[in-house]
Amino acid sequence: MGHKGEQKTNMLDSSAMPARSCEVSYKDHRGIRHVAEVQAESLYEAACMAVKIFREDPWLERIGPATVLDVEVREPGTKHSISLQQVERWLAGTTRSPSEATKKARLKMMLVMGK
Repeated sequence: MGHKGEQKTNMLDSSAMPARSCEVSYKDHRGIRHVAEVQAESLYEAACMAVKIFREDPWLERIGPATVLDVEVREPGTKHSISLQQVERWLAGTTRSPSEATKKARLKMMLVMGK
């Protein structure tokens, strides 16, 4: 598939990676961009952590499954867009290892507790 495709797959993979500084943002229906900074091991973990922060903020309206989250990884700098629906689909999918199952359970609880 080539090196570039492998990099993309690795970033979306949930296997243990060192935590990296990420800026997760989305634009609300009024066009206002909201940003949360998190330390995460994967794109999905960054999205879940940011959604929890956004849901706890009383100034923000609820974000829905179609909300697209822009994830900018700071070290090395990369940027990704993923919808909350895609995150939820990944959380509901099959796992490859007990550690991944544990991580998914923790992230699911993070999203559920913020509702």
